[in-house]
Amino acid sequence: MLKSKANWKWSESTGTASILESLLTERGLQTDEEKERFLHPQLEHIQSPVALDGVEKAKERIFAAMEREEKVMVYGDYDADGVTSTALLMTAFMELGVRCDYYIPNRFDEGYGLNEQALQSFYEEGYRVVVTVDNGIANVQEAEVAKQLGIDLIITDHHEAQETLPDAYAIIHPAFSEDYQFKELAGVGVAFQFAHYLLEYLPTELLDFVAIGTIADLVPLQDENRVFAHFGMQALSETQHIGIQALKDICGITDEVTEKDIGFMLAPRINAVGRLQNAMLAVELLLTDDEDVAKEIAAEIEELNKERQQIVNQIVNEAEKRVDTEDDVIILYDANWHEGVLGIVASRLVRTFDRPVIMLRHKTDTNELKGSARSIPRFNLFENGMKLQHLFTNFGGHSQAAGMTFPFGNLSDIKTAFNEQIREQLTREELRQEIMINQEITMDKMTEGLVGQINDFAPFGMGNKEPVFLLRATPSQIRQIGQQQNHLKLQFKDDHHLVDAIGFRFGHVAPLLSEQTNISIVGTLQINEWNGNKTVQMLIEDIAVDEWQLFDYRGRQQHKFFTPFLSHYENNMMLGNNVEEMKAFIGPSDMKFITYDTDMALLEKTDILYIYSLPTDITSLESIIQHVEPNSIHISYNVVDSAFFQAMPSREDFKWLYGYAIKHSPIQLKVDLEQITRSKNWSREKAVFMLKVFLDLQFVTIDNDILHVNQQAEKQSLTESKTYQLRLNQSDIEQTLYYATYDEIKQWFTQYMTVAKKNEEEIIHGL
Repeated sequence: MLKSKANWKWSESTGTASILESLLTERGLQTDEEKERFLHPQLEHIQSPVALDGVEKAKERIFAAMEREEKVMVYGDYDADGVTSTALLMTAFMELGVRCDYYIPNRFDEGYGLNEQALQSFYEEGYRVVVTVDNGIANVQEAEVAKQLGIDLIITDHHEAQETLPDAYAIIHPAFSEDYQFKELAGVGVAFQFAHYLLEYLPTELLDFVAIGTIADLVPLQDENRVFAHFGMQALSETQHIGIQALKDICGITDEVTEKDIGFMLAPRINAVGRLQNAMLAVELLLTDDEDVAKEIAAEIEELNKERQQIVNQIVNEAEKRVDTEDDVIILYDANWHEGVLGIVASRLVRTFDRPVIMLRHKTDTNELKGSARSIPRFNLFENGMKLQHLFTNFGGHSQAAGMTFPFGNLSDIKTAFNEQIREQLTREELRQEIMINQEITMDKMTEGLVGQINDFAPFGMGNKEPVFLLRATPSQIRQIGQQQNHLKLQFKDDHHLVDAIGFRFGHVAPLLSEQTNISIVGTLQINEWNGNKTVQMLIEDIAVDEWQLFDYRGRQQHKFFTPFLSHYENNMMLGNNVEEMKAFIGPSDMKFITYDTDMALLEKTDILYIYSLPTDITSLESIIQHVEPNSIHISYNVVDSAFFQAMPSREDFKWLYGYAIKHSPIQLKVDLEQITRSKNWSREKAVFMLKVFLDLQFVTIDNDILHVNQQAEKQSLTESKTYQLRLNQSDIEQTLYYATYDEIKQWFTQYMTVAKKNEEEIIHGL
């Protein structure tokens, strides 16, 4: 058996006849009109921005600033949503002729959102209007400062508000606009709708900005966000923005842009700027109309992204060594950790340890801890964090991500409180990640046509997850691939179909899978094109084996076959004839060693039973299997002196040798044994075996290598000899456990595995 990493759940629509109808139903799409609207988004599906509260007042103030030639400051944020929001609104303002500039706060010196020092600086530079994008809804104190300075503050945001709203000149926020039906816009979506209202036409030339920010910010790709992403990716594919094209060139994006291109290539590079230095460089790239400048900035951003990746890997390696697996909320800190990448590191650790993670930098000059948190789906970071608000200097975010600052002295109380909260709400099993399975699928259904129909559901993301399928099949091939052998490739084959499955970062699972075992994999479907040939393959998200597995390494006692299992399973047991020999082979480990003579009452259940050597009595192995109830069996025993391939001497052979002994007794074995074997062309082992049989039956005696025939010996059958019986028994054992085919030997083990499971079930039902 192999346990899945995540909990597998079935969608409510599972069982619907049509895969496509099932996918539409689970998205809440019932009518033909709803389905058509989803499958074929239209720009007219974007609601009029007039429904946004505050938008008319904000427009009047911007136009008044234009008339008075007042300067307007666009105040953004340092992530991809904030950067694209800033570039979008700046583009709209410049088209209108607004005297404007932009400002992105420094993540490290100023932090997220408005800050008083920046507002004071704007006032001194003559700015009387400040428009926030992707921030501001939580800046109650800063809004009051702006008001006192005489700055008209227009807030455009989409984040969750806290108890009190800022006293701003105008607030444009879908959540506080009763008539605006869709509440889940990204910051860039709000900025677009403001620009839409200002320009008095739908600025489709700005949709490439909207696609990047919307997909990068992980907002639900439903309703208007789906329209923005759909047409925004089309705009990205043919972008007229020189900076975006330079970034695409750096990423090697030449085909139509997909949500994966944005999520894994474009957005991370934009984010890297704000993580390592000031994000205004990224805004400069998006706004430039100079091709040489664009290429230069894009190259600089590429280097920053590489640096970011190196820093992340270093911190992840350090952090993993410090994790206390007894904690249900992991909180780690270090004075040398780079604050800008702690959110990424937290996300990586969440995937590894299946629990919320808070990564912090210790600011020794102020003795504060500042950083980022990421959560698991079932634990709402924002709601639970707000209950501890009195312990934080600053705290904000949403259900799955948060940022925070607090005095070092509060660390213990915060850690205790978070652990208590999660233990009250969730069990250890519920901490595991969840994978929602849409349909079980068979190889014959995995066609290019189906993949094409599924692609009509794209773009995929939050609120519109890519469909996940379950395939149960026996792999014909299991391989580790990649330079570091850290990826997994499976191949499934029958008379009419050939299907591949790829599992990135699943390479370590390969040795834990037996080729002739039925396995379950869950993942998404895609088209793989190689040398002009197109095939359907599954991109693996998780893998499990529900039945017991037999790993067959007979005759190959090598460490490489054992090592992968030792770290993966908690209970490992090795069975053989000599404990010291087994310990010498495996070396220091937590392995439990038993022999065929071990008292059955002392045996405990185990995950894997490693059978190191063959038994001399097969019934002892049968009993051990039933007692330890392994989930998997690993056989790697050798046969040195095979009884099976040493043919049993014939009755005529025994008759001739006994007649020779009677005729020549006493026989000096040191002299005569060689003459006997040479005359009959026997091996020495064969002759010695027959003599041992005669000794067992007391037909002869041997003293000081002198053999005498016992003339008074009783007549007995050869099969009454213990030596003869052992040879027959050992031959049968070898035939059953060593020379049998894989299918034969698995069938033999299965009957005793089944007895063990049946006994366990009877006990459970009896209780």
